[in-house]
Amino acid sequence: MHLVERRGQYTIIRGIESNENQFWFVSIFRHAQSRMHELWFYRELIHQLVMSDLKMRYKNSMLGVAWSLLNPLLMMIVFTAVFTILQNEAIADYPVFIMVGLVPWQFFTSSVAAATVCIVGNAHLINKVYFPREVLVISVVLSNLVNFLIALLLLIPLLWIFEMPIGISILLLPFVILVQTIFTLGIAFITATANVFYRDVRMLVEVALMAGFFLTPIFYPLDILPRSYELFGINLDVWRMMFYLNPLASIIENYHMIIHRAGMPAPDFLLRTFFTSVFFLVIGLVLFYRYHDRFSEEV
Repeated sequence: MHLVERRGQYTIIRGIESNENQFWFVSIFRHAQSRMHELWFYRELIHQLVMSDLKMRYKNSMLGVAWSLLNPLLMMIVFTAVFTILQNEAIADYPVFIMVGLVPWQFFTSSVAAATVCIVGNAHLINKVYFPREVLVISVVLSNLVNFLIALLLLIPLLWIFEMPIGISILLLPFVILVQTIFTLGIAFITATANVFYRDVRMLVEVALMAGFFLTPIFYPLDILPRSYELFGINLDVWRMMFYLNPLASIIENYHMIIHRAGMPAPDFLLRTFFTSVFFLVIGLVLFYRYHDRFSEEV
């Protein structure tokens, strides 16, 4: 009996070795499961870091958390005044249109900008205390998520002022917020990791975010982009390029569809946006886990 068990074990081990490449995902799954358990163990630390960031952000500020509402409101007023003049055709309920795109964009940019420097900026913690390094990135994104949710409250009086209907599609809003959070985490993990080894990444991120503001349909509808545009003799479908090459454009379009137009996004559009966001999160986590053991040496 013992000999048979050993032989069976040998056969199994041999089978696993010969099919190692086929079962690599098992190792990845187990590692991810282990990290999730560890993150859950450190959930109180994440909570403390989020609260600390929120307190520091509004420390000695007369208006405090009200800035989460005033910041997008003031920007909405400026952009409405500027782009209403510049645009040939006015967009119905343009202040609401601007706000619906601007608030999620600020959530993304604030999260990515802060996450990019969060590892380097917490070098004193990394070199003294052990904790899962991804806690730093997650806490930054969650802190900005809180501000984002507060800013969304502005949409309630705006919708009432402009007498805009709220459709049944509003029930999909939490899903879109989840999708954006997943995508934001993915980009945040990528930039945070890269900035540890190449400090120029922070400057590149700033430039990319500035360019992204104009390349994302925040203050203009996606539909106005040309289907055919010639550049250097090459015919480009600008609408399709924006639609498929800019994941955030799809996310912002979902917000516009649900809140501004009270419409229902196409299921395949929602699913494509979701899987794209998950893809970036997986890439970000793989990159982060690949190099996180070297963070203490580099910071």
